[in-house]
Amino acid sequence: MTSSELLTFCENASAVTRDYVANPRVTYRTVSGVNGPLVILDHVKFPKYAEIVTLTLPDGTVRSGQVLEVSGSKAIVQVFEGTSGIDAKYTTCEFSGDILRTPVSEDMLGRIFNGSGKAIDNGPPVMAEDYLDIMGQA
Repeated sequence: MTSSELLTFCENASAVTRDYVANPRVTYRTVSGVNGPLVILDHVKFPKYAEIVTLTLPDGTVRSGQVLEVSGSKAIVQVFEGTSGIDAKYTTCEFSGDILRTPVSEDMLGRIFNGSGKAIDNGPPVMAEDYLDIMGQA
């Protein structure tokens, strides 16, 4: 075995033995109802409170939402951009497995932000030092 082949073998072996965690995402077409800014999803596996959901409408429009309530395999999602055009039969939903996080930094002190953590005071952009749960700590 040449040194080039040995190096290639070592790189491949290293890649195979890393501790990768794969969280497969499942896409659902189980919208059972729409009421105001809320979408009711049935037959979803392990939805989590405050989890971020991506909804893709039949025309390709993508909207975001957050799980407000969980009851067994049912989840109620608040859609941030509104629910007009959501078709119960053809809208797909994907759970991200993550919660809404906001960037934080000492540069934020004295600044003005909206509820999503975006600066609204016409100041320079804030470079995040960390990302924290937007709901706060328990």
